Amino acid sequence: MLLCEALAMSVRVDRQRVAAYGVAVRDGCILLARASRSSDFPGAWSLPGGGIDHGEHPQQAVTREFLEEAGLVVSIDGACAVFSDVMDIASKEIRLHHVRLCYPVTVAGGTLRNEFQGTTDLAQWVRFDEALDLNPIAPFVTAAIEAAAQGRPLTGLGH
Repeated sequence: MLLCEALAMSVRVDRQRVAAYGVAVRDGCILLARASRSSDFPGAWSLPGGGIDHGEHPQQAVTREFLEEAGLVVSIDGACAVFSDVMDIASKEIRLHHVRLCYPVTVAGGTLRNEFQGTTDLAQWVRFDEALDLNPIAPFVTAAIEAAAQGRPLTGLGH
């Protein structure tokens, strides 16, 4: 192997992803979605949401993602909390900077269903105490569950 090839193979790529999520609460439960095998983190639990398309408003991304991942129509109920974190995805040699915008939402319609052949495979209402025991789960999701369980607004974390 040439030195240039060896160096190219060991170079980590820095990427940034901006995503929008919704926090839906009902009867002591929070709506969560489980990542499918086609996602970067299969089996991980998250809030419904995902990447913001180019030119898309973050609130539109939340409503689109809820419909895609859970079959639900939602309305945005307030300002977003911003979460920021950096993580290494060793299998892809990527250092990923996540910027996550989390909005409080109310379910306005639709019927809960699972996403078909997408990045999630299960959408489910989960009791707060059970949700905190799910694994794996991202820190921003844990923060959302704790805030919702305590009836307080979500505030952002991160660097």
